[in-house]
Amino acid sequence: MNITNHFIDVETKAGISIHNLTPQIKNLLAANPIKNGYVLVFARHTTTALFVNEYEERLLEDIKVYLEKLAPPDGKYLHNDLHLRVVPPDEPINGHSHLMAITLNNSEYIPIVEENLALGTWQSVMLIELDGPRKRNVLIQICGE
Repeated sequence: MNITNHFIDVETKAGISIHNLTPQIKNLLAANPIKNGYVLVFARHTTTALFVNEYEERLLEDIKVYLEKLAPPDGKYLHNDLHLRVVPPDEPINGHSHLMAITLNNSEYIPIVEENLALGTWQSVMLIELDGPRKRNVLIQICGE
């Protein structure tokens, strides 16, 4: 089995932003061909997540509204009591972002079949930023033969 590791950087936008990683993953797969196997996509941050769904503008807005209902940014969160713990001087008030992240995944596996991602017609692999803007880093691990 062949395994290659790649890291991609994503500059995110303020608040919640959703980024389609599918084109970058397909480019990496083209440069590192695998006939059959899988791609592991792993978000390396506690206030980001990954999901597979339709990359459609109105749905993306619905996702943001849904997550903000689950964990409103103006809610009371113990994590936001910065005076009670040691934090860097630029520590954000982001308890809500952590809670949103735990309702989602921090990794996704996508099968590779005959050198192609086995995504459905409308499926895309997306990174969701929950505490932006930030520079984020995502691991793409390609495994197979």
